[in-house]
Amino acid sequence: MITPTETATSTAIPTRWVGPMRLSGAVTGEVEVPLATFESPLWPSVGRGASISREVWDGVIVTIVGERMTRSTLFVASSATVADAAAREIVARLPELQDLTAASSRHARLLEAHTEIVGNLLFVRFAFETGDAAGHNMVTKAADTIMRRILAWGLRLDYGSISGNFCSDKKVSAVNGILGRGRSAVAEMLIPNEIVVRRLRTTAHAIAELAVRKNLVGSTIAGSLRSANAHYANMLLAIYLATGQDAANIVEGSQGITYAEARDEGLYFSCTIPNLIVGTVGSGKHHPDIERALERMGCREEREPGGNARRLAALAAATVLCGELSLLAAQTNPGELMATHLRLERSAPRRA
Repeated sequence: MITPTETATSTAIPTRWVGPMRLSGAVTGEVEVPLATFESPLWPSVGRGASISREVWDGVIVTIVGERMTRSTLFVASSATVADAAAREIVARLPELQDLTAASSRHARLLEAHTEIVGNLLFVRFAFETGDAAGHNMVTKAADTIMRRILAWGLRLDYGSISGNFCSDKKVSAVNGILGRGRSAVAEMLIPNEIVVRRLRTTAHAIAELAVRKNLVGSTIAGSLRSANAHYANMLLAIYLATGQDAANIVEGSQGITYAEARDEGLYFSCTIPNLIVGTVGSGKHHPDIERALERMGCREEREPGGNARRLAALAAATVLCGELSLLAAQTNPGELMATHLRLERSAPRRA
C-alpha cells in the first residue's frame, strides 16, 4: 500500500503525435493530435485515416450537437404520490434553481431537469453547462446546493444521495446515449471512390456493408447498449491519457454509432459519439506535458467559455473517425488486420 507521503513508480505511456488531420465545421484547419497507448499499431492506423482526410476537400467535418454534464440527485418520499407531487414542483420551479446555480458558481449553468420515480424514490437528473471543464466536481457542487434548496421547500422529501446513478457517471447506460453527457459530436467524411480504392484497398460498398454486418448486427447479438462501432474506446483512451482527462470516462465514450453509405461519388462515413467527456481546465491539466499538448492542439487560446473544450471534443471525434475508418477498411480484406499487427508489433523495439 502507498502512504500519502510515498510516490508510486509507473511506466510512462508511449505517446506519439499523429496527423495532421484536415478538419472543417467545429474546427477548421489541419491539426495533429497526441495518442498515448501501448497498442503501437494504433498510431499508423489513425495516421492513415488522417492522411486520407488531407486528400478530401473538407476533410473530417465535425458538428457538436450538444454540451452538458449531468448529476442525478436521489430523494426519498413516503410514497409515489408524494414523490410525483414533488417532481412536478421541482420542474415548475426550475427557473429558481437556475438562478441559484448561476449565483453560486462562476461557470455552471443549469439547463434542464429530468425526473424518474421508482416506488417512493425520486431521481432528478440535472444537466449543466460547465465551460471548459469536464465538470464532474462542478456539477456535484451545484447539485448539492440545489438539493439543499429543494429539501427546504417542504415537499416531504428526505435526502437519499447526492448521486443516484441516473447521471450516469462512468457506466454504460441508455440515458446517456439518449440525452447526452459531456459533448455530443458527429464526425463525418465523404471520400471519393478513387481514394477509397487507392488508399484503403477496398470499396465504398464493402465498408458500408461491413458497418451493417459487423457494427450493427454483431453488436446487436452481443447485446451492446446504444453502440454500433468497432473500437471507439481505443482512440478515446489514447487521446484522454495524452490530454489529462479522466480515463474512466471512456466507458461512456465508447458508446456510439458508425454509419456508412456507398454513394455514387464515394464513401460517406460517420461516427456519432454522444458522450465525449473532456475538459481543458481542472484536475490533471496542470502537468507540464499536458499543458504543452493542449497548447499544441490549440486548446489553450482565448475563446468564449467552453470554446477550448469544444475544440478538444471535436479533435477527439475526428480522431475516432480516422481510426474507425482505417480498421474497418482493413477488416474488409482477409488477413490484412492480423498481418499488419504482426508486422508493426514485432518490428517495435523491445526492452530486455
